[in-house]
Parts: sequence; C-alpha cells; structure tokens
Amino acid sequence: MITLPLLPFASEALAPHISARTLEFHYGKHHQAYIDNLNKLIADTELADLSLEEIIVATAGQPDKIAIFNNAAQAYNHNFFWLSLRPTTLKMKPGSELQALIDSTFGSLEEFYTEFKAAAVSQFGSGWVWLVNDGGALKIVKTANADTPLAHNQVPLLTLDVWEHAYYLDYQNRRADFAEAVLRNLWNWDFAQKNLV
Repeated sequence: MITLPLLPFASEALAPHISARTLEFHYGKHHQAYIDNLNKLIADTELADLSLEEIIVATAGQPDKIAIFNNAAQAYNHNFFWLSLRPTTLKMKPGSELQALIDSTFGSLEEFYTEFKAAAVSQFGSGWVWLVNDGGALKIVKTANADTPLAHNQVPLLTLDVWEHAYYLDYQNRRADFAEAVLRNLWNWDFAQKNLV
C-alpha cells in the first residue's frame, strides 16, 4: 500500500509565497486523492507490493495501465515537489558543484532562473517543470499532466508543479508570479545536490 508522506515542513512554513490554505487543498486533498485512487487501482494486483517508482516504470507507456500510471506518477511528482521546497526562513543557494554545473549549462544562476520561469509560463495546460540530470547534463524539461522524468530515464533534481491547483488560491492566473516566488524564495538546493549524485 502506498501512503501519503508527511510534509517536510509545517503548513504555514512556506508563507507568504505558498499559503497554509493552498497546502490544505493541494497536499490534503489533491495529493491524498492520487494516493487513494492508486491504492484502489493496484489492490490485489501484481503491482500492489511495488514501490511508487517501480509502479511508474512498470506502467509507463502502457495504454491499458494509464490510470495506474497517472495516479502513481502524480503521487511521485507531488512527493518530489514537497521535497523541492524549503521553509522561507532557510535562505539557500546551490552548492559549489551544482553552481558550477548551472554556470556551465545556463551561464549563471540568474539565467537559469530566467529559463526555468519561461518554461513554467510556457507549459501549455497542466504539468510540471523539472531541473534534471540527463546523462550527466543539466536540462530544464517540461512534462504534461502526470508525466515524469522517471519515465524517460532522467534523474530529477527539483520540480515545480504548474497545475492550477498549485497556485490558484494564492496567485489566481498569475503563474509567472508563482514561479518567481518559488524560484527566489523556496527552492531546496540541498535536496537538488543530493539528487545530483
């Protein structure tokens, strides 16, 4: 059985950039629903004893298992999103290794922020924007709906949820403002560094 992990911070710890009210709905309702739906779909199947990551890999690209993949991937993506964030009281920058990769790939941290924000704004409809390690190279990738880098042999480092439920209570239709707030104030660079190895 897949369970909803605890948030790695208090519900008010991301304010004013993400409110406790948004977390109440996003984590408590949306994320929980993906977990509940997935458990119903895999009950009494060969997938029931697998990890979330194993379920994603086993069902990716299989039309007859799309509902399982969607719910498993959304559960995973949300788990990863919460870990990509850190409380506003912890100011953080990339470590030297990651900073060097960002500089060599994007030119500077500022240019990375600009490219990442542009990807978030240009993602049509619902989806995710990721910083990934793709065969040793950093890339910014967009995935639609529930798609995830795990299904494409990429190693995710950080992600931003750009489904409307992630930001609508706080930002309404201002996705760019939401992306800017997260990038500048909530990014968990320590988590990204751990994923890099």
